[in-house]
Amino acid sequence: MQKQPQLKSETLQSICKSIADTNDGLTGSEIALLLGNSNIPDIDLANTKWKRLYNAFADWQNKNGCSNNILDFLKRAMDPVVFVGKEHVFEDRRHEINKRLSFIGVEITERGTLTKIAASKTITEAEQRANRFKHKLGVRSVHSEIFKYCEPEIRDENYFHTVFESVKSVAERLRKMSNVYADGAELADVAFSTKNPLIRINLLSNETQRSEHLGLMNIIKGLFGLIRNPTAHTPKYNFPISEEEALDILMVVSLVHKKLDLAL
Repeated sequence: MQKQPQLKSETLQSICKSIADTNDGLTGSEIALLLGNSNIPDIDLANTKWKRLYNAFADWQNKNGCSNNILDFLKRAMDPVVFVGKEHVFEDRRHEINKRLSFIGVEITERGTLTKIAASKTITEAEQRANRFKHKLGVRSVHSEIFKYCEPEIRDENYFHTVFESVKSVAERLRKMSNVYADGAELADVAFSTKNPLIRINLLSNETQRSEHLGLMNIIKGLFGLIRNPTAHTPKYNFPISEEEALDILMVVSLVHKKLDLAL
């Protein structure tokens, strides 16, 4: 491998803090094994894990003028085999590392290998390339309408406004499909009326199809009541939404959009 650019001191520190976290990071024995396999001297065994790792990295880089063996260490540390049953730990750690590595034009792939990319020049570029939240949405194959309406919020991992905008995307789509410029439950009731339906996902020819039709309407009304209305009137501080909650909500919104794709 040709010589790779050195990593800034701040970058090395943040990487070490991420992978040698006290709770779920590398253990002391794992650090020793990985440093040995990467031919990096373990020069500070008595220090805390992340500082021990940082001092080993910094010493090697200063003596060799490149980051090659450090990248080899990271590749070994991110071997997917080690994370069987802990996929969320793998992805969280990989994306945090990749945000930093993107500034020297390198990233760790899902296979745990290193690959070259165009180097990031700004924090925004680094965040976009290594967005954990966006990756998780992609893995779940969420509907494209969510990305269309929520791209900035997804990029910033702003869960509160992502779910708010995603539910608004449903209302906007209903208005365009029905030409009814109402809002909330009223919009859903008019659009999915069984007497004069303006939107249908089936022929409404039997009780099963009628139940499916009304079920979709009620899911949409539920999203308006549970998510759109509270987030519109409640400060973000008083309505915390975790990443896991956001993913659950966005899967429901995605299901609604996929059902609307079936409209006759």
